[in-house]
Amino acid sequence: MLGRIRAFMADRAVLEISAPVLGRRTVTDLHIESITALDAGRRWYLQTSPEYALKRVLAAGVGSVYALGPVFRAGEAGARHNPEFTMLEWYRVGFSLEDLMDEVAELLQTLGVDVPLTRGTYSELFEAKLGFDPHTASLADLQSVVAREAPDVELTGLMGVSARADRNSCLDLLFSRCIEPGLTGFVYNYPATQAALAEMDADAQARQVARRFEVYLSGYELANGYDELRDADELRRRIEEDEAERSAMGRPPIAPDESLLAAMAEGLPVCAGVAMGVERLLMALTGAAKIGEVMAFSADRA
Repeated sequence: MLGRIRAFMADRAVLEISAPVLGRRTVTDLHIESITALDAGRRWYLQTSPEYALKRVLAAGVGSVYALGPVFRAGEAGARHNPEFTMLEWYRVGFSLEDLMDEVAELLQTLGVDVPLTRGTYSELFEAKLGFDPHTASLADLQSVVAREAPDVELTGLMGVSARADRNSCLDLLFSRCIEPGLTGFVYNYPATQAALAEMDADAQARQVARRFEVYLSGYELANGYDELRDADELRRRIEEDEAERSAMGRPPIAPDESLLAAMAEGLPVCAGVAMGVERLLMALTGAAKIGEVMAFSADRA
């Protein structure tokens, strides 16, 4: 499979970059924790994705790039998770989000996905399955739907971090319980509270949405793509918001990656990027029940 991926990228003149496994900084995302390493008293982070390195290369004017290799995430163990896994991440200069969805579909077809990949917005899925608009529903309304659809979940354990985090906790729970099972296709235009490193825009109903997508195959989330944020000041604001939420949850602080912010301030080209879990794709293609079935050395055999 890795050879076919590299051939696909070569045919499109996307340059492979050897991204570092160890970094001085890491992501501040509330839902991702990094594995740390110490060397002569210096703290390093095993990278959760090659995103920061690839964006610094993009800002240098190299053009479309990709990385294919191991990434690491703390506390990720289970049927579909392993603390070390293989990620394919690529960035296409001049692409729109729609262009990138087309290319992701082409790659998946090349790798053996032979079912139609439909496209639907995040709000369309919520309205069809749960009968409400996830962009405009109040937190109280979201909590009421969670109580109805997931009565086994103790809501007080999810609340109290921040208005943004509380909304996202409810939406993520409802998505995973009610929409994700069996889902095949692209989901795009996520809530503004879930922008991460994506650009914002107004949708057809004039709602502010995050210009990002995820693609699913038989309920397996395979990839997450963005119309990439290019404003360094806005990225710093989002990092500060992440850090405030991390502090509220008692998580260790993470300093901003000033090298990335400086590169973005110099100028990141208009681009769209996507990250894909290779083992997750193999699971979906083979029907494997556990990620260890598609890895030679999963955590329990490492």
